[in-house]
Amino acid sequence: MAADPRIITTTEELAAFCELAKAQPYVTLDTEFLRERTYYSKLCLIQMALPPASGPKAEGGPATLVDPLAPGLSLEPLYDLFRHTATVKVFHAARQDLEIFFHDAGVFPDPLFDTQVAAMVCGFGEQAGYETLVKRIARQPLDKSSRFTDWSRRPLTQAQAEYALADVTHLRAIYEFLSTQLKKTGREAWVAEEAQALVEPETYISRPEEAWERVRTRSGSPRFLAVVRELARFRETYAQTRDIPRSRVFKDDALIELASTKPLTEEDLGKSRLLLREARKGEIAQGILEAVRAGVETTDLPKVVPDEPGRPGNAALSQLLRVLLQAKADAAGVAPKLIASSSELDAIATGVRDLPALSGWRAEVFGNDALRLAQGKIALSAQNGAVKVIPAE
Repeated sequence: MAADPRIITTTEELAAFCELAKAQPYVTLDTEFLRERTYYSKLCLIQMALPPASGPKAEGGPATLVDPLAPGLSLEPLYDLFRHTATVKVFHAARQDLEIFFHDAGVFPDPLFDTQVAAMVCGFGEQAGYETLVKRIARQPLDKSSRFTDWSRRPLTQAQAEYALADVTHLRAIYEFLSTQLKKTGREAWVAEEAQALVEPETYISRPEEAWERVRTRSGSPRFLAVVRELARFRETYAQTRDIPRSRVFKDDALIELASTKPLTEEDLGKSRLLLREARKGEIAQGILEAVRAGVETTDLPKVVPDEPGRPGNAALSQLLRVLLQAKADAAGVAPKLIASSSELDAIATGVRDLPALSGWRAEVFGNDALRLAQGKIALSAQNGAVKVIPAE
């Protein structure tokens, strides 16, 4: 592996490349990782590429792979580059990459540019995948055959190296195109606002006491939810401290079963249909029984938010807001999903106002008119096959 000049395996080599990057207006980055057997993603590879050189015979700038598994290699030069605000750090669909760097060093790239977000702003739809952008913007084929390989194995194969490098070399053309489009439309601030949300630490912190909120249940019983809360808290804590996937402790369907049956002994656990065999004894079994007991005995019951009794027309208003959103998104050339989610539309219809869809650039595109529609100040009309906003009489 060390014989391949494109692969950095020492801190000194990484520092030298990052110094080159600091002299550039941007650098493209990506990562390869594994998460099937761990709670936290295991970083296996980092890809980086510099912009093309200028001039009539310009070619792509240097591109390299960084091996974070190489003995003795420190990523501090990379994190120093992240702090270097004169160079834009370009990712595609950055969230999982940023999660890795946040948990490793508490560092976020500054400034950050996410081409997936930019593509949604520039009218490439809600599913602006990297392969789609490579074909439509860079006009290059993309070999995805190495996508699901084991990135922790060494040495890397030639196919893996080529695949990994393609994830940052084509990204240069995509970034330059989207950046130009944003300047033309004056929407650079929109993407910057989205990037700011991506670098909020809260996005990447998973608290055991809040884990139950991600478990889908059909029962709204406060006591049942209290047991769900304690089981989810135990599972999250156990998975985090041992760095194993939640599903290796027990899956959601088993959690719901346990909350329903409320086992008191290991013998009771043995009757479960869904609990993994290894979870029926030892530390996990004891943790389950203690969590069930805590949920059954607690006086701090979860507060169940009742369904909205329904102001007249709430359901109808939700549907009208969906029509308005699609019309506004079409007019702006922006993916509707980026502006507002279905749950936000339903919340607006029931009177909730502290929502992302009602602030920032979203308010300009959609939110202000959404509030006017909810207040009866505007109406929607179909004209020549298009939806128009008209003043309410």
